[in-house]
Amino acid sequence: MNLNRRQVLWAGGTTGAAMLLAACGGGGGESSAKSPAKGNEKPRPGGTLRVGALGRASAITRDPHGTQANESDYLIISLVHDTLTVPGTKPNTLPRLAARWQASDDLKTWRFTLAKGAKFHDGTPVTAADVVWSLKRLRATPSGASRLPGIKAENIKAEGDDTVVLVSDYANAELPLLTRLTTFVLKKDTKDADLGKAPGTGPFKLDWFRAGNARLVRNDDWYGGEVHLDAIEVKIFESPQAMANALLAGQIDVASNVGAVAARTAEARGDIQIVRRPNDMAMPMVMRTADGPFADAKVREALRLAVDREAMVKQVLSGYGTVANDILGTGDPAYAKDIPQRARDLVKAKQLLKDAGFDTSKTYRLLTTEDIAGLAESATLFASQVREAGVKVEVVKQESATFWDKTWLKGDLYTTYWGTNDSVVFFASKTMVSDSGQNEAGWKDTAFDATYRKAMGTKDAAARTTVLQELQRIEFDRSGYLLWGMADGIDLAGAAVRDLPTLPGYGRVQLEQAWLAR
Repeated sequence: MNLNRRQVLWAGGTTGAAMLLAACGGGGGESSAKSPAKGNEKPRPGGTLRVGALGRASAITRDPHGTQANESDYLIISLVHDTLTVPGTKPNTLPRLAARWQASDDLKTWRFTLAKGAKFHDGTPVTAADVVWSLKRLRATPSGASRLPGIKAENIKAEGDDTVVLVSDYANAELPLLTRLTTFVLKKDTKDADLGKAPGTGPFKLDWFRAGNARLVRNDDWYGGEVHLDAIEVKIFESPQAMANALLAGQIDVASNVGAVAARTAEARGDIQIVRRPNDMAMPMVMRTADGPFADAKVREALRLAVDREAMVKQVLSGYGTVANDILGTGDPAYAKDIPQRARDLVKAKQLLKDAGFDTSKTYRLLTTEDIAGLAESATLFASQVREAGVKVEVVKQESATFWDKTWLKGDLYTTYWGTNDSVVFFASKTMVSDSGQNEAGWKDTAFDATYRKAMGTKDAAARTTVLQELQRIEFDRSGYLLWGMADGIDLAGAAVRDLPTLPGYGRVQLEQAWLAR
């Protein structure tokens, strides 16, 4: 699989467009949203937090820039190695290893100044040369171009010991948001054979790693502030059910991203906390626009009108989610809430199919996987609903590797999923502009491309929001996406756990402020 798909799934590498200024610095913002402490409780130091995370033994990796198919691996790497910036609430992008950043007037050149006192776990200071080497290593991976779009390796340079300069091929007002995803920093010239034991800069240091499980201990010299826990132990689970059972049995303290079914089971348990992260996961249907049976915009509109979105959220997500409107980026402050919500209209759907000359005698395949809870179920319910409009759909479940190799980016009709949804621009740049590396629908729209470039070159936040809303209207009208709803991210936690992060995507691995009330 060419794209580091799970890194995108588990990482919210985005920000709201209206919140990002052409030049901004650190300080003054909340580090992250988190589940509140109870009453007047204050954080208590000490203790070991036992966290369950999904993963498969066959997919374990230790490379911070590699393909991380396991959430367990991503969690461990994120606690040991810092990125340049991290998600926040106000504003959406906050400093981490980069203390501040500033853009040139043309929004092509960005200077990131490193945090004072930042050190690797072995005590050596972090330098701009380390960051440049790490970004170039990232850029050289198969999916590196998509993670740093518009940035060539030769345009990543150090300026002194504490400043990194990135020069984009085009104006990019949201370049800092890209540094939230996978810009993990390693020491310059780290050898591949040493990746598993390479010192990081993060709030926790690796104590041991065995078969996907790990123990991390507090980094008392972390430049980012106080860390409450003595240690975090990460335990790998192959299924949400097994992980939920371990929590209920008291074997772990947190079941990460355990899903709606487990949450329903835990609702009656007074000793279990349910932490919900809104706008955590998008699970759209993808309709190929370049060619094939869904290339006609009338057909795509008909399928969107044939869906009962409320029923999808209720049945597929067990109510742990919200209805969506075929626009990716529902958590973005620039999200176009004034676009009327699409409602089910079978009469209009049938007429559009007739107008398009769509062949209703054929049966069309909808390809899906069981990678995440609810994905295959959404396909089955979708097939049942569109049949009422006269469209016959056969759901075909594929093994994960086959799906991502043979179907993703190529299929006529298939499910997909993204574990982040807080930026319209993220999806526009990654999946919808004509030359995007992950153009899931094969969509090429000159008006969309031009509007995207205009947004990227607009410095004024209010003016930029206006352009982004125009971009969303084009997406709403004729893109290849049918986004029926947004799933909440759901973590289960024991009664003593406090201050778990509530941000979606990458924000949920920010466990440095968590603590135990015992």
